[in-house]
Amino acid sequence: MITAIPAPSPSPDGSSATTLQRAGDLLARGRDWLDARGRPAWLVAMVLGFIFAWPVGLAVLFYMIWSKRMFGSCKRATAPRYTAPSTGNSAFDAYRAETLKRLEDEHRDFNAFLAKLREAKDKAEFDQFMEQRDPKSEA
Repeated sequence: MITAIPAPSPSPDGSSATTLQRAGDLLARGRDWLDARGRPAWLVAMVLGFIFAWPVGLAVLFYMIWSKRMFGSCKRATAPRYTAPSTGNSAFDAYRAETLKRLEDEHRDFNAFLAKLREAKDKAEFDQFMEQRDPKSEA
């Protein structure tokens, strides 16, 4: 007897995705969500995994060790670089890459500006505190 293999159900965006691909996407979103919250979120996920289903906790522990999230930092030192698949139009892809690089540079410069601004504000507040604390006697 020959049976037909059912076609994968279409995903919300209209493309056909298998259950395995959807599970992979869900796991990737979960990983990104935990990375955004840092190492404590990973540790909480591992402990909850051990509490509710020990194989899940063990899997999270092994993943944390394998991906160096246990001993290193899971947050990136720089802002994550956005990468998108090629559209097939090389001119547009080059423009997009150039624009994203420019925006990342502006973001880095703005963060440096904010750091200098905070430093200047802290210095001004400290100088004001020192003047109020130890007024110089005029002779």
